Amino acid sequence: MTYLNALIIAIVEGLTEFLPISSTGHMMLTTALLGIESSSFVKLFTVCIQLGAILSVVVLYFKRFFKSVNFYFKLLVAFIPSAIAGVLLGDWIDAQLENIYGVAVALFIGGIILLFVDKWFKNPSINNGDDVSFLTAFKIGIFQCLALFPGVSRSASTIIGGMSQKLTRQAAAEFSFFLAVPTMAAATLKKLFDFYKEGISISTEEIKILAFGNAVAFVVALLAIKTFINILNRYGFKWFGVYRIILGGSLILLFMLKLI
Repeated sequence: MTYLNALIIAIVEGLTEFLPISSTGHMMLTTALLGIESSSFVKLFTVCIQLGAILSVVVLYFKRFFKSVNFYFKLLVAFIPSAIAGVLLGDWIDAQLENIYGVAVALFIGGIILLFVDKWFKNPSINNGDDVSFLTAFKIGIFQCLALFPGVSRSASTIIGGMSQKLTRQAAAEFSFFLAVPTMAAATLKKLFDFYKEGISISTEEIKILAFGNAVAFVVALLAIKTFINILNRYGFKWFGVYRIILGGSLILLFMLKLI
């Protein structure tokens, strides 16, 4: 992987991590378009740079993120379902990272769902993620398990999960941002541990590429978060759904025509 490849993938990650359109799916498509072989390091890179994007949440929401110890326990409760599922389904998840057709189908179906989300969940009563109960946090965590399949979108599943529990769009989005921190930190540590366990060495150059990718994803995500919140409050999920349907539908058609 070259630095130019890393730059493009990291920009895609930073732009899509917090949008309900699947950052992992978009990175898979990007690596395929760039002709990058799906090696062990590439899989490590696409997981680890998500941590760089997620850390932008800590910077932008610094005061709120370190406001209450009780809030950390809620995030932990929400994190538990996907942590258990991630351990149990680790090999299956890795195999899906090469399933572009599966990503296309997930994007398309998810797009249809997003067209109706704003109509399904009306009259929210929770305006602040701090007011989420432990039970509600756990239920949102169950929704996050859906995103273990690439193309579903962790952001979409957790925001929809939050809205189903009476959170406003913004409150659900912000809780999703906060939940991403322990989730992606754990995913990164697990992937690094797998590398170590399998005896795969990382060269100095690859470490530099990882650091570069994380830095780029961090900066781009800083700019993307506030923009996403504004779009979400103003337009809702409809246009994200339309985008997913067009992209997923186009990919499915290309597969049917055996062009990819």
